[in-house]
Amino acid sequence: MLRLLSIALLLAIWWTAALFVDGAKLPSPPVVLHVIIAEAASGALFLHLGATLARVALAFVLAMSLGSAIGYLMGRVKLADRLGDPWLILLLNLPALVVIVLAYIWAGLTEAAAIAAIAINKLPTAVVTLREGTRALDRSLDEMATVFAMPRWRAFRHVVLPQLAPYIAASARSGLSLVWKIVLVAELLGRPNGVGFEIGVAFQLFDTPRLLAYSLTFAAVVLVIETALVQPFEARATRWRPRAA
Repeated sequence: MLRLLSIALLLAIWWTAALFVDGAKLPSPPVVLHVIIAEAASGALFLHLGATLARVALAFVLAMSLGSAIGYLMGRVKLADRLGDPWLILLLNLPALVVIVLAYIWAGLTEAAAIAAIAINKLPTAVVTLREGTRALDRSLDEMATVFAMPRWRAFRHVVLPQLAPYIAASARSGLSLVWKIVLVAELLGRPNGVGFEIGVAFQLFDTPRLLAYSLTFAAVVLVIETALVQPFEARATRWRPRAA
């Protein structure tokens, strides 16, 4: 309910501001809604949204899979941590724009280059979060699994994974918010479709209604995914933890 009220308040402020600003710079909500409906009717809106969501899904799964495995390894093996830490620091501090541009230069303006660049920008945050989660594992539970001669996979599934679940959820949530931003930059610079591409075209044409139409539709999709998928997953992953009074 509060979310709906905040959105209604934002719309009211936007509509009021549009009355005092040039329509070419800040169109009113009905004007933007008309563009959204027109783009949806032509099918272009769904085409570009689908392309962007596909890139987000592929890059996110790739980064989370590799990042979780590398983070777990670095948290368990000191040698791996020492070898990987300099690279981790480099990737954490390397601007996303540099990674995207280099990926396009080295691999060409291809889909693989775009997805790889997005995944590489997300990768270090997943590694750091899972490494810290692995370091925080309860060693006494590992000893218990050893005493009871639990197979490695069963021990990982029933002893290690539940402890890592909150860290995986946190990494997924923060990483997804990062991927949402980076994918638009990658599309703006080197893809022939997607929300980022359409935003770039609208910018070149100084078409503010179109720019806002694609930006707000993208934001709405992000909000729905966050509410319907990410938050329930995070709540389920942390349900075993005691809640503060």
